[in-house]
Amino acid sequence: MNLPSQLLEQAVEEFSKLPGVGKKTALRYVLHLLREDPAELKRYANIISRLSEEIHYCSICFAISETPVCETCSNPARDHGIICVVEDIRDLIAIENTSQYRGTYHVLGGIISPINGIGPLDLHVEPLIKRIEAGTIKEVIMALPSTMEGDTTNFYLFKRLSPFNISVSTLARGVPIGDELEYTDEVTLGQSILQRVPYESSIVRK
Repeated sequence: MNLPSQLLEQAVEEFSKLPGVGKKTALRYVLHLLREDPAELKRYANIISRLSEEIHYCSICFAISETPVCETCSNPARDHGIICVVEDIRDLIAIENTSQYRGTYHVLGGIISPINGIGPLDLHVEPLIKRIEAGTIKEVIMALPSTMEGDTTNFYLFKRLSPFNISVSTLARGVPIGDELEYTDEVTLGQSILQRVPYESSIVRK
């Protein structure tokens, strides 16, 4: 793409690194920003700068937070005896939007995918085990995608959790097989959480 400005070309290159953004879309974004008031551009730049400086990951559950411990983990009104294991922050947001879950979370940071070179050691599995070893957890809900990779991760976690005297459950199959949680409507997702089933039962049905 031949552009009249080297700076413009660099901006397009950076925007095109965003997921799902090609060079043409990136150019539209940059040209839109150029039409904005300079004060607005500075506000955008300030927010982006603050993202890298002020956003952290919760030291307990690895959710995105502006404080060392996120609002969920520090909230005494939540049920700290239940952990809902999710792939990433988008799934946590989707579940929170159902207003049907009052426990805590654990963000794995991905799912096991050998084809993509992602194994258990690349995920936040050991911190989850340490939380359970503390002896205050009574249930772990595995709310991972109903895909082959998600099922593989579920089974791995189930094996790791089997030595502990806790309940291990999974979402009811109201969530369509092969779907990502973030794209599931809130009513279906909320009901899937409320009607969760023991993980052993989900293995038998398969």
